[in-house]
Amino acid sequence: MKSNKIICFGEILWDIFEDGKKLGGAPFNVTNSLKDLGADVEFISRIGKDFLGNEILKELKSRGVSTIFLQEDPIYPTGKVTVDIDSDGSAKYEIDNDSAWDYIEKEAKTVKMVSDASAFVFGSLIARAKSFEALNSFLKVSKFSIFDINLRPPFYNQSLLIDLMNKSDMLKFNDEELDIIANGLESPFNSIDKNIEFIAERTKTKIICVTKGKCGAVLYHHGDWFYNNGYKVIVKDSVGAGDSFLATLINGLIEKEPLQKTIDYACAMGALVANSFGANPTISMNDIESFINTYKDH
Repeated sequence: MKSNKIICFGEILWDIFEDGKKLGGAPFNVTNSLKDLGADVEFISRIGKDFLGNEILKELKSRGVSTIFLQEDPIYPTGKVTVDIDSDGSAKYEIDNDSAWDYIEKEAKTVKMVSDASAFVFGSLIARAKSFEALNSFLKVSKFSIFDINLRPPFYNQSLLIDLMNKSDMLKFNDEELDIIANGLESPFNSIDKNIEFIAERTKTKIICVTKGKCGAVLYHHGDWFYNNGYKVIVKDSVGAGDSFLATLINGLIEKEPLQKTIDYACAMGALVANSFGANPTISMNDIESFINTYKDH
């Protein structure tokens, strides 16, 4: 029987808000949402042997997220990010350097797991330090690599992004990130769709998704196009909305759900997370379906 296991790789950390801390890190957020959706998911990361690391272990166990592949670092501390939310609910991030997740080690058991999995998910931030070595090992054996382009200045450069895009089978941007990448590649186009086609051609990528905030998202899938115009909600903060969107999109693709349904559900999930505080509210498939049905009735 074919495995539908999804592997997420990268940072897990504490998002430090003005009123306290919440668990975060884009790859963890994707993992957590996939778990809530009932997916078979494993998470590869690294925490420090410190108080914040112990707090992460407790939190993951309470959420039912596997900690089997969560390494512990004897030297580097558990990651932290200071999050500043503006009046529109948009977030700015100040990311600590030299965190434990920068030093994830390649292990034979994780390489084997990635090679057997249906999908491997990673973001650009994990490539900033030694974890980049493990990432390259995973990309060599992955059947279906999904690159979540999370641009966090100053932790990326154009040549690195191009290299990782060329090694990936699916790309996910937000509209601002798409503009940055397209301009860096000297795209002659201004529209989202034309820039998607341009990047697909330049990187030989067959699946690209771009989120547009409250205006929804567009999915390019092997030459076919799918759109959602978004769901209007009161934004409490945008932290994790794109990650939960991606999790729902991946879940639909791996389960071979209809693509229009998949992007509709992904946008609904993103809206529900934006309507909540923090990156990881508990949202199930039933919650998404209820939200869409209620929205249609208005």
